[in-house]
Amino acid sequence: MKLLPILFTASLFLACNSEKKKDQNTSSSEEFTISDNLQQEKVSESFARGKEVFSNFCVTCHLPSGKGIPGNFPPLAGSNWLVDKRTESLKAIKYGLSGPIEVNGESYNNVMAPQGLSDQEVADVMNYISNSWGNSSKKEVTIEEVKAISK
Repeated sequence: MKLLPILFTASLFLACNSEKKKDQNTSSSEEFTISDNLQQEKVSESFARGKEVFSNFCVTCHLPSGKGIPGNFPPLAGSNWLVDKRTESLKAIKYGLSGPIEVNGESYNNVMAPQGLSDQEVADVMNYISNSWGNSSKKEVTIEEVKAISK
């Protein structure tokens, strides 16, 4: 008979302890979800700012469709240059570009004047163009990455 109260106490203790572990796991999972949501919100804000920068500075040459003007201004839509030459793309946005480049097999030799964008604006517009018109970048451009780029 003495065994029954001991078993009852032990099972009660284990049940309470496992509930704490369940709560701890849920909390960790919730933190992960919150962290992911904050990151997604940050990227969405950068994308929205980048769209505005594009509309104010880039749309004249690269067009609202991102297709550019063949022979004069390269396309951003489906651009292999954006993907294959990320650093060069950021440098062109930050400092401008002159001289020949090849985008999607077509040669371009024109001038892209520097627009006087801040490092944040460069990161934002690159996040926008890297994820628009069929482009899909898995890696967010950060202000730190842009700051590290020199002429």
